[in-house]
Amino acid sequence: MDIQKLNAPYEIIRIDPWLEPYAGDIELRMDRFKEKRQQIAENAETLAGFANGHLFFGFHRTADGWVLREWMPGADEVRLIGDFNGWDRESHPMTRGENGVWEIRLEGENALENGQYAKLWVRKGTDWFERLPAYSTRVSMDEKSHTLCTRVWDPGDEYPWTDADFMRRKPDAPLIYEAHIGMAQDREGIGTYREFADNVIPRILHLGYNTIQLMAVQEHPYYGSFGYQVTNFFAASHWYGEPDDLKYLINTAHEAGIRVLLDVVHSHACPNVGEGLQLQDGTDEQYFLSGGEGWHPAWGTRLFNYGRPEVLHFLLSNLKFWQTEYHFDGFRFDGVTSMIYRDHGLGSAFTNYDMYFNMNTDIQALNYLQLANELIHEVNPNAMTVAEDMSGMPGMCLPIEEGGIGFDYRLAMGEPDYWIKLLKDTRDEDWNMNALWHEMTTRRPQEKVIGYCESHDQALVGDKTIIFRMADAEMYTGMNKDYHTLTMDRAIELHKIIRLYTMSLGGNGYLNFMGNEFGHPEWIDFPREGNGWSYKYCRRQWSLVDNPNLKYEWLNEFDAAMIRMAREHSLLDDPNAVSLWIDPERKIITFSRSKLLFVFNFHNSYSETHFFLHAHTVGEGSYRVILSSDEKRFGGPGIIDHDYIYHTEYTEGRGLGFDVYSPCRTAMVLEKTED
Repeated sequence: MDIQKLNAPYEIIRIDPWLEPYAGDIELRMDRFKEKRQQIAENAETLAGFANGHLFFGFHRTADGWVLREWMPGADEVRLIGDFNGWDRESHPMTRGENGVWEIRLEGENALENGQYAKLWVRKGTDWFERLPAYSTRVSMDEKSHTLCTRVWDPGDEYPWTDADFMRRKPDAPLIYEAHIGMAQDREGIGTYREFADNVIPRILHLGYNTIQLMAVQEHPYYGSFGYQVTNFFAASHWYGEPDDLKYLINTAHEAGIRVLLDVVHSHACPNVGEGLQLQDGTDEQYFLSGGEGWHPAWGTRLFNYGRPEVLHFLLSNLKFWQTEYHFDGFRFDGVTSMIYRDHGLGSAFTNYDMYFNMNTDIQALNYLQLANELIHEVNPNAMTVAEDMSGMPGMCLPIEEGGIGFDYRLAMGEPDYWIKLLKDTRDEDWNMNALWHEMTTRRPQEKVIGYCESHDQALVGDKTIIFRMADAEMYTGMNKDYHTLTMDRAIELHKIIRLYTMSLGGNGYLNFMGNEFGHPEWIDFPREGNGWSYKYCRRQWSLVDNPNLKYEWLNEFDAAMIRMAREHSLLDDPNAVSLWIDPERKIITFSRSKLLFVFNFHNSYSETHFFLHAHTVGEGSYRVILSSDEKRFGGPGIIDHDYIYHTEYTEGRGLGFDVYSPCRTAMVLEKTED
């Protein structure tokens, strides 16, 4: 990026004129970005040339042995210990160099061997303590000491990647399958990278999703943290297998034409001492903000100091490492709202622009995210970045050159909240169609979002998935295909409609958490003391969807048809849907997108036999239904005729269109046929 071209006025203000009063704040943010970028990369032509900490720090083979380097500016003495020297705390002292970088060289090709355990023995003042190297690329539990240890990773030959052509492809609109490796198997236990590759990727391929978003990949000692309390940022989690097993998974996905995103956690770090970065060199402020400012008040975790160049070097190198070493296609950044506000967005509704531009805004965190986005797209121009930001910070998904933060997409976090509130608080007959349209279509101009009706958040213990909110106890008794009650039929019908409506209208991409597509029963409850350390509710019961006698099959096949329809018609590449008609009384919403017509009837009992469907946005001609929630293969009665050809007519007072039959609680999609 040519930072000399980053000068005010910025395009972001032209895009959103409401930002004009905050031009000074935006200019300050951009000036700080330019200063920080110049500071950290002045000796490198690019950020990619700067973010190479993983190639310098940690364990590395040399021509005559090994070298280990570690940044510990606060330490007074550092030694290397491990099973290679019988855990001798005296035999292998490290030498301090410039800027607190400690180094030790071990001569001999077999001075270290693959899989050996190692730690650092550190002195600060009169205190001695054990630490793990910050750039550890492999970590696991030592059965003898029952502690987390670094393990030497020396796989030998380079991994035989076969995805070079795939890595060069331009990305399609993301249809994201959010997944957790450990719970992705039917048995009560922890799944592996290879099991996921061999057993789950074929399911994702069948459904049609083009992107997998992997949770809990960065090393975390507590399995029940869902991967959000990271200790070792460069290590692929030991819970699921070896590093090469993760490479096998990603290579398998690429061979299937599926991109893989890492759910990266740079918003905070696990506070465990001795396992991660906490008090790494014996000081409070090495990687984190010091004192109370360095602790998250709700999560009890440590907060990075995004203003310190060495911390930026660590975090940016971490991103490049996952891209180059494991071939990840991009990142979903966790906890962005927490990062960019000093109060972490706790209790804030963000009802006006003043809340984005004040002393509560953390410019250093925003600058880090700008640097991260520049780097990621520099390493791979086809990479994708997604921000988990509930605040709606203006410019989050605009290019940096335009005054933005540089993300490609933001999660539309208000959409699942809206569905939950609607299902909890409002009777079906009182649903407001105008509000339903507004909630799914209101977003910042020229900024892309990922729409979704539920993710892993809604599936966790203490919450409820959409199907459970509607079916409740009947989930346990009513999923046989021959079972019908008003409650169960409503749940099946709305489960399909809500998904199609959200996918087709709610964003420029779509996300689903694994199992939710077929209405997976029960919440996710990680093994813990309160449930006897059970894995019963920490798995995906694929056997349910594979059972042809159960309704899960209906929901799964509808999801597959919906996703395939979106891909075949490049639905989400069209930036916006166009409203054709909203009928508050009959509970019908119609719109067009990507030359398709959509009809949603949310009414619980009223079917419209002659609903006039406007077609002026697509044009005159002949139309047919290509997908409906009413189809028998999805558990519907099959009332909507997919063979009938509709012909447009122009009539005074109504315009161009044709009459369709719209049964209650159904959705259908029509396309223009060849004349």
